[in-house]
Amino acid sequence: MTGRTEWPGDSPDSSRAEKELSPQDPAERARAICLRLLTGTPRTRKQLADALRKREIPDGVAEEVLARFEDVGLIDDAAFAGAWVESRHHGRGLARRALARELRTKGVDPGLVQEAVDRLDSEQEEATARELVERKLRATRGLERDRRLRRLAGMLARKGYPEGMALRVVRRALEEEGESTDGLEDGY
Repeated sequence: MTGRTEWPGDSPDSSRAEKELSPQDPAERARAICLRLLTGTPRTRKQLADALRKREIPDGVAEEVLARFEDVGLIDDAAFAGAWVESRHHGRGLARRALARELRTKGVDPGLVQEAVDRLDSEQEEATARELVERKLRATRGLERDRRLRRLAGMLARKGYPEGMALRVVRRALEEEGESTDGLEDGY
């Protein structure tokens, strides 16, 4: 027993501030929900809209609150997308294609997605691919060449790197290690 009294309507998703607000004022509830969600981490407009819909805030009220939050800069999908690309590319090594997919699932406008991923140029993307391969290369030593190639190229593919770039980077890394790459052009 936690010593806490459970009240009707209590749920792990709802905060004390939400419960203390008058149920007659959905705009105030919507503002409290958005502020609470934005406190932990930046969110897209769609993520906030989905949260308000889930908590049964009327669409008109939700739209009004979200528009106001955008006006004052608390919701900025362009800034969110830029920060997301920067963070996930440098932190996880994700390529433009994977980053664009993630941003689309978060509801970011396709134009903003394109702008954000275009900040990564192909040279930067290839440099990151090389770093990823260098880190993984040691773990593949002792395996036959084709198997190493598949593992390394597969790792890059899962991170969204284009096939041509992945194969070029892996081939170069194998050559630098002294591995023969003769015949790789044909089968891969």
